[in-house]
Amino acid sequence: QVQLVESGGGLVQAGGSLRLSCAASGRTFSSVTMAWFRRAPGKEREFVTAISWNGAATYYADSVKGRFTISRDNTKNTVYLQMNSLKPEDTAVYYCAAPRAPYVLPRDYDYWGQGTQVTVSS
Repeated sequence: QVQLVESGGGLVQAGGSLRLSCAASGRTFSSVTMAWFRRAPGKEREFVTAISWNGAATYYADSVKGRFTISRDNTKNTVYLQMNSLKPEDTAVYYCAAPRAPYVLPRDYDYWGQGTQVTVSS
């Protein structure tokens, strides 16, 4: 059974930092793109960032460029999201996601974690 388990969320003041982790199990994710999405209260889920299977390419939403950094450790089947200079508008549930198809930047993601809450106070 495939599982993605996020951790590292919490409450932080504006300007602070958090590091999220997503541990994958049930299959090897070293050959697939991994991504982070978020859903803020009253809003639709939105793409935050993604990283290619080998870490060579990264993609960011404009709203987080320069503040968030995605990385991965394929030996640990884990992807990370370092979030700096956090703003109240970053408050959301953050989800880790992965596709079934290897090597490509997918349009859709097949596996999702349960989410971790990030709250940024002003």
